[in-house]
Amino acid sequence: MENRGGQMKLSFGMIFSIILIVIFLSFSFFAITKFIDIMHSTQIATFIKTFQTDVDKVWNEEGSSKNFTYNLPKKIDLVCIGDYGPESVAEGNQGDKYFDELKEEYNTDENLIFYPIGSSKGQPSTKINNIEYDEDNNPLCLKVREGKVKIRLKKDYGKPLVKFEVVA
Repeated sequence: MENRGGQMKLSFGMIFSIILIVIFLSFSFFAITKFIDIMHSTQIATFIKTFQTDVDKVWNEEGSSKNFTYNLPKKIDLVCIGDYGPESVAEGNQGDKYFDELKEEYNTDENLIFYPIGSSKGQPSTKINNIEYDEDNNPLCLKVREGKVKIRLKKDYGKPLVKFEVVA
């Protein structure tokens, strides 16, 4: 008698091995995702610290204009700097179409917010000291291109605060 039907028998060891492989792959994916989130959080924290340091350097000079390039996660599309206080209004550039959404992230006296909301994972907004915003362009949103944002920091003679501009 010929047995034409195939029969598959898996031992307990084989089934246990497959289950372990699935568990290890799941854990690996989870760990990699967490490491990427930590890397993005570090990039954002480094940006904030370095940007504040550069603003302070320009602020301490009598007159200066310098261009800076910063790295940010590619999930962030815009860095918006402006006045989001209770009496502030949107004026000027493309930031005004995001103003209402940005204003919801405003907390006490922060003036820098990352867009889209939630792209900065736990650091949606922060306060940058010694910086002046242009009331005609509130907020001024800087485009993040391929994970980089270019900013010109400028302090005019006799002025108390640093201005920032978009670098083309």
